[in-house]
Amino acid sequence: MSYVANCKDEFVQIYKENIKRNGSDKLLDWLCNTDFFTAPASSKFHSSFEGGLAYHSLSVYKLLMEKHFDPEKDNKESFTLCSLLHDLCKARFYKVSSRNVKNDVTGKWESVPYYSIEDAFPYGHGEKSVFLIERFVRLSPEEAIAIRWHMGGFDDSVKAGNFTMSVAFEKYPLAVKLHLADLESTYLLEGKDCPK
Repeated sequence: MSYVANCKDEFVQIYKENIKRNGSDKLLDWLCNTDFFTAPASSKFHSSFEGGLAYHSLSVYKLLMEKHFDPEKDNKESFTLCSLLHDLCKARFYKVSSRNVKNDVTGKWESVPYYSIEDAFPYGHGEKSVFLIERFVRLSPEEAIAIRWHMGGFDDSVKAGNFTMSVAFEKYPLAVKLHLADLESTYLLEGKDCPK
């Protein structure tokens, strides 16, 4: 079985075990009919390989559960939903293109594939994920805020003097926890190449 298929199977199993709310089956059906399980997590940074988006989502889920989930206080369905779907905005977002690159060994120019961005619905990052999820499943305010602000200070809408993110982190611990898991996975655990 291929690496991409393994990630998809693991993702679907965790999703079905932990997410039971109304509409979750329709959301999973929609997800399986997009490129979510074959798309990269980024065009050239972390997990920029086929299946990287599912790999990244699983990595964030595992970190969030291992480091930040308290079964006495936290809701497993919320943690699963937020971690697995925080980057849903990247489904139908990347396109395989090609560009010419000079081969260092031969000195000849060669056409090589790469991922380019083709955003058909430019609605932002976290807010786009929230929008897409809520077409099928109702999110709690804490879940919506966590997904919206999972990028933290890397979000384009964070400007000097805008304290919205700080207020969100202060009011909703899940937002901080999701951001930390996403940050650690992106910068400390994932590389550009597919792990074997």
